[in-house]
Amino acid sequence: MEAIANFIDGRMSPPLNGRYLDNYCPRDGKAYSRLPDSTAEDVEAAVKAAARAFCSWKNLKRQERAAILLRLAALIEERSEAFAEAESRDQGKPIELARMVDIPRAIENFRFFAGAILHQEEAAFQTSPEIINYTMRQPLGVAGLISPWNLPLYLLTWKIAPALATGNTVVAKPSELTPMTAFMLAELFNSAGIPPGVCNIVFGRGETAGDALVAHPLVPLISFTGGTDTAARIGKRAAPFYKKLSFELGGKNPGLIFADCDLEAALRGSLRSSFLNQGEICLCTSRLLVEESLLPRFSEAFVAAAQNLKVGDPQKSATFMGPLVSQEHLEKVEGYISRATADGQGKLLTGGKRLSLEGELEGGYYFQPTVLLVSDQSAEIIQEEVFGPVVTVSSFRTYEEAIQLANQTRYGLATSIWTQNINTAHRAARDIEAAQVWVNTWMNRDLRVPFGGMKASGIGREGGRHSIEFYTEEKNICLQI
Repeated sequence: MEAIANFIDGRMSPPLNGRYLDNYCPRDGKAYSRLPDSTAEDVEAAVKAAARAFCSWKNLKRQERAAILLRLAALIEERSEAFAEAESRDQGKPIELARMVDIPRAIENFRFFAGAILHQEEAAFQTSPEIINYTMRQPLGVAGLISPWNLPLYLLTWKIAPALATGNTVVAKPSELTPMTAFMLAELFNSAGIPPGVCNIVFGRGETAGDALVAHPLVPLISFTGGTDTAARIGKRAAPFYKKLSFELGGKNPGLIFADCDLEAALRGSLRSSFLNQGEICLCTSRLLVEESLLPRFSEAFVAAAQNLKVGDPQKSATFMGPLVSQEHLEKVEGYISRATADGQGKLLTGGKRLSLEGELEGGYYFQPTVLLVSDQSAEIIQEEVFGPVVTVSSFRTYEEAIQLANQTRYGLATSIWTQNINTAHRAARDIEAAQVWVNTWMNRDLRVPFGGMKASGIGREGGRHSIEFYTEEKNICLQI
């Protein structure tokens, strides 16, 4: 069985304690590789390497840093099919989705920030003929980057690219559930010309390797994508060191379906936003709020479409939904459905069960696309993030009620609004407590705009200029001539 290694100070390094974790393939439920069960000792080695490399990396010309990132992007592009296959195997992601979205976006992350750092502008203010005030941004040091399992390469590179572009060095801790594409990325660092120590990757569990990274005094900033409860623990651990924090967290995202919408477009868009990547995307729609007069027609068509989704082998191009990421996560999703239907909070319209496939897929973690009709907005299935192929449907009578229902959770990450009324679209976009708002579309993203959440969905924004700002320290300088 293949054993992958940490990448520390420009070299592949086995875990210092000699211990490994099994890496399971969601497709068939079998362990197919091993990854380091790293501890604070491994993190210490990586942080020291990054700290040693910081001065020379931050003083490198921006053009030189950009050229290295562009070479790395080209190397990923050359191996794009291998990356897509590895991500599909590691996470259960349909391979066509990896080919079309995840791998191209990872490549674009490096190219975008390589270009962005060359065109960064700062403000200067002439107070008088003799005095000029200007802003200077400098890298902070060692960036601690903790990425999730649902978009393994896409989100890891979204953190690494701006951190390196702005002159920081990196210690990254990918999810232990999906380590393979991070390891493959590390294999390209030396060929791209990244100096030893500049970008390090340490594998392991959050409670050991992740905790050590968060609490390390030589790591002044932490970027974390994951669960809201984990972020609260990270915040407490980081607080004594006054670290700069960016959290991109969970969502309980509503889709507002107004009666005047383009029904076919709303159905297609909502189906995709509910079940793409098995619903394992923080931006997925998990609550559909439908205007009462449209509810019967919309629900019937939506349920029929969900039942026709192809669930199966993620290695097949025709598959729309693959398996969930792990046995533990499958059981978690099952628990939400079981409780919602047992206590009468939700009426099951379709799905709700594990799928048992035959042959080599027999042990995989497959689950049906699930739709529940729910009226009680205090129900657990409405309030808690399931993070699976599960969507609830509820109705509203008035615009005011729609906004009230949309805002009635602790989360505020994203929403989709489906209407042909431009006034309704603008009002709803303003009134809904969500940082990402799409009108008559879903997950169309531009790296130049900020990304993140409100309320319990996160702090700090990532994307474009905002990412560059997060990875730098702003200094205001007053010069008297």
